[in-house]
Amino acid sequence: MTRPKSSRSRSKRRSRGTRPWLGWAVKLGLVGLVVFAGFAVYLDAVVQEKFSGKRWTVPAKVYARPLELFVGEKLAKTDFLKELDALGYRREKSVDGPGGVSVAGNNIELYSRGFQFYEGAEPAQHVRVRFSGDYVAGLSKANGGKLAVARLEPMLIGGLYPAHQEDRVLIKLDQVPPYLVETLVAVEDREFFNHFGVSPKSIARAIWVNASSGQLRQGGSTLTQQLVKNFYLTNERSLTRKVIEAMMAVLLELHYDKKDILEAYLNEVFLGQDGNRAVHGFGLASQYFFSQPLSELHLEQVALLVGMVKGPTYYNPRRHPERAKTRRDMILDLLAAQGVVTPEQAAAAKARPLGVTTRGNMSNGSFPAFLDLVKRQLRQDYRDEDLTEEGLRIFTSFDPIMQVKAEDSLSETLKRLSGRKGVDKVEAGMVVTNPETGEVQALLGGRQRNFAGFNRAIDAVRPIGSLVKPAVYLTALERPSQYTLTSFIKDQAFSVKGQDGQVWRPQNYDRKSHGTIYLYQGLVNSYNLSTSKLGLELGVPNVLKTLARLGVEREWPAYPSMLLGAGSLSPMEVAGMYQTIANGGFNTPLRAIRSVLTAEGEPLKRYPFQIQQRFDAGSIYLLQSAMQRVMREGTGRSVYSRLPRSLNLAGKTGTSNDSRDSWFAGFSQDVLAVVWLGRDDNGPTPLTGATGALQVWTSFMAKADPLPLDMPQPDNVVQAWIDAKTGQGSDSSCPNAVQMPYIRGSEPAPGPGCGIQAPVDSVMDWVRGWMN
Repeated sequence: MTRPKSSRSRSKRRSRGTRPWLGWAVKLGLVGLVVFAGFAVYLDAVVQEKFSGKRWTVPAKVYARPLELFVGEKLAKTDFLKELDALGYRREKSVDGPGGVSVAGNNIELYSRGFQFYEGAEPAQHVRVRFSGDYVAGLSKANGGKLAVARLEPMLIGGLYPAHQEDRVLIKLDQVPPYLVETLVAVEDREFFNHFGVSPKSIARAIWVNASSGQLRQGGSTLTQQLVKNFYLTNERSLTRKVIEAMMAVLLELHYDKKDILEAYLNEVFLGQDGNRAVHGFGLASQYFFSQPLSELHLEQVALLVGMVKGPTYYNPRRHPERAKTRRDMILDLLAAQGVVTPEQAAAAKARPLGVTTRGNMSNGSFPAFLDLVKRQLRQDYRDEDLTEEGLRIFTSFDPIMQVKAEDSLSETLKRLSGRKGVDKVEAGMVVTNPETGEVQALLGGRQRNFAGFNRAIDAVRPIGSLVKPAVYLTALERPSQYTLTSFIKDQAFSVKGQDGQVWRPQNYDRKSHGTIYLYQGLVNSYNLSTSKLGLELGVPNVLKTLARLGVEREWPAYPSMLLGAGSLSPMEVAGMYQTIANGGFNTPLRAIRSVLTAEGEPLKRYPFQIQQRFDAGSIYLLQSAMQRVMREGTGRSVYSRLPRSLNLAGKTGTSNDSRDSWFAGFSQDVLAVVWLGRDDNGPTPLTGATGALQVWTSFMAKADPLPLDMPQPDNVVQAWIDAKTGQGSDSSCPNAVQMPYIRGSEPAPGPGCGIQAPVDSVMDWVRGWMN
């Protein structure tokens, strides 16, 4: 008899039948754990590698020159206030901290900000400045103490950005203003200091709100998760990415302190878009929206920036001020409800305006032509990645006051000339330097303000016309035994056959000959005939050698046409040439950079002032005298219809064939400026050097208010009395007696008496104009 199988036996069979599935499940689980652990290890390595290393590629920051204050400085109060406004100083009734300024008549009280210069750190100072006319008449500490010099922090004028155009101003946690951390935590992550990277409470709250509303209205991300998303991940919306984000947030909190995470968040968060430039971090956002350092922000400004974290575009205060104010005020109410601030503080903050600055007035990124020059000079010493990633701090000679005056002069002059046919197609380039140091102070790359395109100041290489003539006359004046300012030369038609068989026949602009003239008159009136004839006597190669000594590095063929400016230069190159003339024969290579610091403030490189004597001081003195006459009686004489004759300005007009190029180069004691006007397609313009470029130059000098040209007389120069009609030596008591400078030994011998007949009538005509 067969016994039925027990239930126990059936249980064993069932158990044996299911074991393979259970085994597979266990194995898959183990594999999953291994994969998960491996992935976690990988994520952990990613988190630590980037967070512990160089977290950001920071562009180099470019600064203008610092404004130094001292008694006797030539500085208008209005210009000083414009610079303070551009630096983001706050107008206050009573100055209570760095970045504050109050104005009472000609007295200005301000609290400067501390700054790390190449020479070392300069502390913030509370000072008083008194103005009289266009000069600093008094400077003292606010407590009445004596103060010899006060230096303001330099203006940030731009950056050298990497390809992705990210930008940020890195800040430390101890640099943040009051309420920033409390406000950020209150609005974005109340449990920040208590959770471990993810907040179950926030996630549960988000699930409840989203489920109740039937749509995605709230997220449960912590500040740590937001940092992970911005720092490591993309904006992809998926469950997988959220899981990875949570894992990395936990790993980040496992390795790093809350303060480190918070500091990284403050520097990483996206807060706006400035054209192609992405604004990251509260440090840069403070500069971008308020033109102030982050440490100086007040409660309402902090609330506005924190409110923008939720939607930088949606709450942009420049585009949507009402929306931004509503968001700001809501946050202020939240702070009051949570006891972070008192209701009275919140109400006072809500009553204040947004305080966002307008853009484009001497602000960061407004000077692309000058920044282009800085980049070119930096690339001689640094790699591109050094400039776009290492956070270098570049200190330059840029003068924002001069720049704005140059821009205004150009736009006003072209507007005034707009009635002339074809002026609308005219472009421009302009360079402003300090004659003594060669430092570039302002640069215009085109007629359109802030245009970041073709930089005509550097790249528009055009025929310089009569700007070349000072080199011809300087070559002659270096031979005092043969030529003086009052040597007689012929201004008459002639022709020269070149080696190629072509005949060169120069002409004067007025198509006339002027007979026998004094040498200096050929330059003063920009005569082509006398100048080219003189240049041929001297030898074209010798004139080209003079140009090379003046600083022209281009190789030009020794054609006669070079004597009248057929050679082409850029406005920068012309400025370098005239710099040597303006600086008494000393060549000073043009430079825009003064020094470079590392991101940590360590000195890296200084660009010292260089100078080399290229010409005898006596011959340069005679040339400057003739160039002053250009302004008093020659092609530049219109300048004194707007400027006082006491400025003793020196300069030269230039016009190329068919008026395709209008040039002017001139200088005072402390300002040299070169202006070019012309068309990009090289078409003719309705402007000569005198009617175009000189007008821009004159307008600029009227705004720049330069110091008069003061030329110390060299030891080898003497002043001799001559008869203005004859050029012969005379007694000072004679009716036509005038003084002229000569290299010692080349002056005419004293004449027998007064009233000797001039050798040519044309000389008398010119002398009458000169004496008047």
